[in-house]
Amino acid sequence: MSTPGTTDVGYDLLVIGGGPAGENVADYAVQRGLRVGLVESELVGGECSYWACMPSKALLRSGHALRAARRLPGAREAVTGELDAAAVLARRTAFTSGWKDDGQVAWVASAGIDLIRGHGRLDGSGRVKVGEKVYSARAVALSTGSVPSIPPIPGLAEAKAWGTREVTAAEQVPPRLIIVGGGVAGSEMAFAFSSLGSQVTLLSKGTLLEREEPFVGEYVATALAAEGVDVRIGDALARVDRDAHGEVTVTLGDGRTVMGDEILVATGRRPATADVGLESVGLGTDLTVDDTMLVDGTDWLYAVGDVNGRALLTHQGKYQARAAGEAIAARLNSIPVSDQHWSRYVATADHVAVPRVVFTDPEVAAVGLTEAQARAAGVRVRTVEYDVGQVAGASLHADGYSGHAKLVIDEERRVIVGATFVGQDVADLLHSATIAIVGEVPLERLWHAVPAYPTISEVWLRLLETCRSQWWE
Repeated sequence: MSTPGTTDVGYDLLVIGGGPAGENVADYAVQRGLRVGLVESELVGGECSYWACMPSKALLRSGHALRAARRLPGAREAVTGELDAAAVLARRTAFTSGWKDDGQVAWVASAGIDLIRGHGRLDGSGRVKVGEKVYSARAVALSTGSVPSIPPIPGLAEAKAWGTREVTAAEQVPPRLIIVGGGVAGSEMAFAFSSLGSQVTLLSKGTLLEREEPFVGEYVATALAAEGVDVRIGDALARVDRDAHGEVTVTLGDGRTVMGDEILVATGRRPATADVGLESVGLGTDLTVDDTMLVDGTDWLYAVGDVNGRALLTHQGKYQARAAGEAIAARLNSIPVSDQHWSRYVATADHVAVPRVVFTDPEVAAVGLTEAQARAAGVRVRTVEYDVGQVAGASLHADGYSGHAKLVIDEERRVIVGATFVGQDVADLLHSATIAIVGEVPLERLWHAVPAYPTISEVWLRLLETCRSQWWE
């Protein structure tokens, strides 16, 4: 029953959160005949479109292109001067459509999805309250994304530190930028703002990109240092202060200080499950879902994308959304849903084949398990590694090409369970590795996948040759 002053509006599915995951779950459900409402409190298109993937890669690309030219005789001599920071920022802004969502809103309407502006909260089973209006639905999908995790450092809040939103939307390039955090965002923005003219100090509690293979952080740290970034590993932060003139002082655990004009905190993200009304349906903020994204203990509530904590990546959220949209529509239409691995209703790849790219220079491209993760999972592991710079295509690609590749192999099944590549433009090697893992392609069959010569992808042949010479019968 509606409370006084509210109106029930019924849907088959209500999606709270209009980012990439929310848009996709809504779209796939509409294509199966459901009436869908999409609730968004900010910009339709979400974090990736306006403050993450798109603007951050736009900030990085010009620096990558300049460094690539400088690695090639002939091109090197043609390049004079440094980046035009204002032009780079303008190009970044173009990719965000000036932080306006008109185009995304038009797409939502064209897809047959009802857009509901405002902050949506669960208001009991199958009910969502937006402002003073209550909407009802046979199913609800939470796609509220993630928010930054801020460390409890004294003075940090008062210093008005930048988060990832502020850094990707920056209107000026600070002369000195302190970055706290050596993960994906911290490492990428160190490259971006160094190329734009900032003197960057990167403070990382542990090894850079420490969730990847150990050699990854070493390559990235070496490249950052070569760019003039002051990379400091293992320094604890005692406090942060900003004075009346705007200067930031970071005091380290041993009493030393680092000075800057701005400070970016990039220490990870967590699911955005606060203030979405989970308490109204007897749930806590740590959600657990099955592979169709159905929240445990319910038969109507789904959690899709970053909000479920499975794989905080835009492409994985969209993948989950495709599965969830199909599953929701099937269930509401009384069609049996198969929960078998690799059916269209489940996000099986979340467990075995999550691809990820870090757009540093060199790039980092990885999919599946690291060696440590595979061993922890009880896999009987073999590994093979190769210097990417020894491949003919790489030496043509850039003078002094430096990179590394590693495959993690399940020795019993003779299939790849993990792959990592570091080097310039290795992101384009990643999908072949993803296909090999998802398809569980035996090594003997991969031998017949011939890489074109001379391309960087010839590293696949070298890895398989190394495997064959070491243990392949």
